[in-house]
Amino acid sequence: MALNVAVVGLGGIGNRHASIYKASESCNLVGVCDINKERADKAADRHETKAFYSIQEMLDAGLNLDMTSVATAGTENGGDHYKPTMELFEAGLPVLGEKPISNNIDDAKEMVAKAKEKNLRYGIDLNHRFTPAAARAKEWVEQGRLGELNIINMTMWINNPNETSPWFHLRALHPHSVDVMRYFCGDVERVQAFCKRGIDKDGNRRNCWSNAQINMQFESGVVGSLTGSYDATGPGGSYGLERLEVVGSDARFILDDACEHLHFHPRRSMELESYDYIGGMMAFGETFESRIGRWIEQNLENTAPEKIEGSGEEALKAQMVIEAAIESWENETIVTVDKV
Repeated sequence: MALNVAVVGLGGIGNRHASIYKASESCNLVGVCDINKERADKAADRHETKAFYSIQEMLDAGLNLDMTSVATAGTENGGDHYKPTMELFEAGLPVLGEKPISNNIDDAKEMVAKAKEKNLRYGIDLNHRFTPAAARAKEWVEQGRLGELNIINMTMWINNPNETSPWFHLRALHPHSVDVMRYFCGDVERVQAFCKRGIDKDGNRRNCWSNAQINMQFESGVVGSLTGSYDATGPGGSYGLERLEVVGSDARFILDDACEHLHFHPRRSMELESYDYIGGMMAFGETFESRIGRWIEQNLENTAPEKIEGSGEEALKAQMVIEAAIESWENETIVTVDKV
């Protein structure tokens, strides 16, 4: 069985979705849709499929769609997701959305609620968790190799000079960071944030709060921190650096650059375990294939909506942590994260 798929929003990431579906033996890419006619036409030519300029036009075309991707952008990269997502849900179609789920929490809640009302699968491209290295580390946690979890520290930064809003850095980048932290340690209960505006290439103070340190207390009692920046690069150059450390009573692990290197450190032994490029995944860019591949699998398997990995609800929970961090910095206080 091959699934009929369409992609909405044909910027760089939307074209990545389309390329992955096109290459999959389990999918037929039957359409692409963008309100920008030139973008839609160019993507249709590139992927050898049909172009549409509105959701309704695409729905009226008789494509017999099985699922969709919504890779629109907008303000803070999450401003344009709501309308197409809700239209697709109303038409009874599963959606894989791009992160952030939305930079408007009320919109995000409505999308999650509509998917539940319609009993539809709703995933978000939280691709940093969909790596063989993260899966192995998760197994260690679930097997009890780390003992009781105590601490989680996450660093994620890239060199991004874009200035779209004061909170662009937190809302657009750190859904990934918070999701990975939640993947290992569960729901976040309280947040305290500190932020700093960096300097742009011309020596001017940035409008964006481009550096942040966010302290978290999880419902489990685990304490953690997120260090984020749009003013830094890692050893790889322009892309950046991602480093995760989870510390338990018996051991800790360190996961570098999303998927490349994983180290296990027993507390009472010097016998370090090190793994590089687990499962043959060599670089962050490959995580798109991994995440979208899992979305395809779960749709083929007719997975129950509440069992979708990297779900809309999980993305909403991550975004609510970010909003709590913004509130913390603006009001100089510790903020309790709202429940979903």
